[in-house]
Amino acid sequence: MTLGRLSAAQRALLGAWLAGLEVVADLSWNQVETTVLHVRHGEDDLIVKAAGETDHHLGRELDAHEGGFVTSWARAGHAAHLRHADRDARLLVLDWLPGDLAYRTPAALDPEIHRRAGALLREFHAQATRPSEGTDAAATRRALTWFDGDHAVAPDVEARVRAAFAALPPVETDLVPTHGDWQPRNWLVDDGAVRVIDFGRFAFRPAASDFARLAAQEWRESPACEAAFFDGYGPDPRTPAQWRLMRLREGVGTACWAHQVGDAEFEAQGHRMIAEALAEIES
Repeated sequence: MTLGRLSAAQRALLGAWLAGLEVVADLSWNQVETTVLHVRHGEDDLIVKAAGETDHHLGRELDAHEGGFVTSWARAGHAAHLRHADRDARLLVLDWLPGDLAYRTPAALDPEIHRRAGALLREFHAQATRPSEGTDAAATRRALTWFDGDHAVAPDVEARVRAAFAALPPVETDLVPTHGDWQPRNWLVDDGAVRVIDFGRFAFRPAASDFARLAAQEWRESPACEAAFFDGYGPDPRTPAQWRLMRLREGVGTACWAHQVGDAEFEAQGHRMIAEALAEIES
């Protein structure tokens, strides 16, 4: 394997940082323009992330690391340390973490793993708070912009979504540092320990936003996992009004994004999420 998918500037930086590195594996999901490589440099195993020109996720990941929000997890071995980074070149190098992805393994539906994930997330959320200042209203406006692009949401469903958003007032609550994609796809499990990867959707949001993907996937299949999660996390901060808005926005974003990247399975999940959220709102 080579570094051919990286830009010339990214390859030059890697040569300066990690001369003579060996590419061990390409771990990219190949759905977005970010290349993720497991590399070896001397005796060190590392992760290289290189983003394309229109990708904004790597900048968010750097915000999480450089803002100190990953530090306590990294010190405890639950997240990777940042080794090198160049924001302008859209390139970073992280320590490699041991473990296997929980995604689509028995660990994804293991209540104990969810309990530990809940405890980790509570620690992450507790680091800071900021006032909302219109964040929820802005989130709804962003959700509606998905309909400006290519999507397969039926016209009648789109009309119902627009009507629901128009009828539901924003729910402005304090914001906390959030992972943004909190689910087994970003959990590594190593002998029961949970480690966290991919901070590309890091931002300050309401705490409950980090529950949306679990609620649409693993908790839907296993309520025991949801109960165990909150055993670890503590009191559930969701309110019915806020949660209805979040679920509908998440469904729209999932269906439209997955359609644009050609992920039919995830797109179907998004359409289901929209249908379930609308059914609750309209009941």
